[in-house]
Amino acid sequence: MIIRNARMSDLEALLKLSASVPGGMTSMPFDEEAWKRKLTLAEESLGYCPSEEKEAIYFLVLEDPDTQEVVGTAGVHAGVGRKRPFYNYKLSKHVKASEVLNITVASNLLNLVNDLTGETEFTSLFIKPEYRRDKLGQFLSRSRFMLINDFPERFGDIVFAEIRGWLDHEGNSPFWDNVGKKFFNVPYHKADFISAVSGSQFISDLMPRFPVYLELLPEEAVNVIGKPHRDSVAAMKLLEKEGFRYQGVVDIFDAGPVVECNRRYIESMNKARYVTVHEIVEDQASVKTYTKELALSGQSQTCTHSIMSNGVLNDYRLVMDHLSWNDEYQAVICSATANALGVVAGDQIQFLATR
Repeated sequence: MIIRNARMSDLEALLKLSASVPGGMTSMPFDEEAWKRKLTLAEESLGYCPSEEKEAIYFLVLEDPDTQEVVGTAGVHAGVGRKRPFYNYKLSKHVKASEVLNITVASNLLNLVNDLTGETEFTSLFIKPEYRRDKLGQFLSRSRFMLINDFPERFGDIVFAEIRGWLDHEGNSPFWDNVGKKFFNVPYHKADFISAVSGSQFISDLMPRFPVYLELLPEEAVNVIGKPHRDSVAAMKLLEKEGFRYQGVVDIFDAGPVVECNRRYIESMNKARYVTVHEIVEDQASVKTYTKELALSGQSQTCTHSIMSNGVLNDYRLVMDHLSWNDEYQAVICSATANALGVVAGDQIQFLATR
């Protein structure tokens, strides 16, 4: 399996893939024009100067080399909100006291904010059910950390992800039905689709600026604030293992939790290492044999199953396989890995051991 940059020729495959994505993934709408715009921006982003304050999308696809089928996606959105406003709700408290009545009242509020403007968002993480095996989900999820590590100048200090919010078995959002729908008079999925295809300007046009008092909402709406969709719990836990935390910021449509972390503290980014390809051997068995022979001779050599990236922005590729490396950060990989990455002896690669 290989992860690579998405390109316009993937349009049909991505449109087909998005048709199977469950509701609530705004970043993967089943709409051809939306995908054309996304892929155009993804291709343009590769040519941006890192110092330019623009929105950029780096979109990766997981490809099965045996069938050349696109079976998964992972996106990184840099400079969020620089092109169009990016909204969230933020939970806060407001305390008032009356000396006359000897009463103190604490109210819970949702405030419309743009606090994450300019930061980096993880989007579009999806893998076909039949490929959710052999650590492929981990491969796809952690590839985004490798991307940021390889090109840190292109991304903000704060990395965040909007986790899909809780929906009932019919796909309805109790939060939207009791908040957003009151102002827009459209069902949840339609509002979600409009935002994905046309942007969030309608929120700016119609959403009231005043705080929403939770005490005025029905219990069914309050109970799902910050609660992930049952199908998104695993993805949220993966991010929490990396150091991401929910800090009271939620999505404006379904109130799904927004988890965030300063990239300096992201575990995978701190554990990734750079090595120089010292030698390319015939196959994986040769990589393991090489490691054993050096170990028997008393030399320090470690063989790890890892995610590897080639560090070439315009032809970015990642694979997951074994590599052997020593204390001098010289690595041995097999020819299939080298070919997949497009590297030769003397090139530098990044690697991250799998869990």
